[in-house]
Amino acid sequence: MSSVVVWRLVAGRHAAAAFSGEGARKYGARWSPAGVTVVYCSDSRSLAALEVIVNALNGTRLVGAAWAVLSAEIPESLIERPSRVPDNWRDHPHPRATQDFGAKWAREQRTAVLRVPSVVVLGEFNYLLNPAHPEFAKITLGQPAPFAFDTRLKR
Repeated sequence: MSSVVVWRLVAGRHAAAAFSGEGARKYGARWSPAGVTVVYCSDSRSLAALEVIVNALNGTRLVGAAWAVLSAEIPESLIERPSRVPDNWRDHPHPRATQDFGAKWAREQRTAVLRVPSVVVLGEFNYLLNPAHPEFAKITLGQPAPFAFDTRLKR
């Protein structure tokens, strides 16, 4: 059975709960409104870092802080790859249509994982994991490893 490895980057203090979906449930994001529990992951460590950087207020808050990177190995059969997403998916701020798209997927529990395009790097993808899905347990969650942002981000 083939699988996909995805990456999650979190503040070190949140590493133990990195796959709980609590942050997205509290605050919402592009592909999910507040109140919907999902976990955001990325194709690569570098995309995960870029996703954090574009959402940071400034680089000085990233550099020198404790960060953790975690992997998740997902069986291909658990991933939904939609052929279409809302036309305005790249808009900033993110539109309600993308949040509704992700919320519908999560609430219907169609699959444990939804692959969505990255706004930050076209052609790369982010993955929403649904920890409430019955097949979420088939995902192999990695242990946290230290991660540090380059000091040049302070500039």
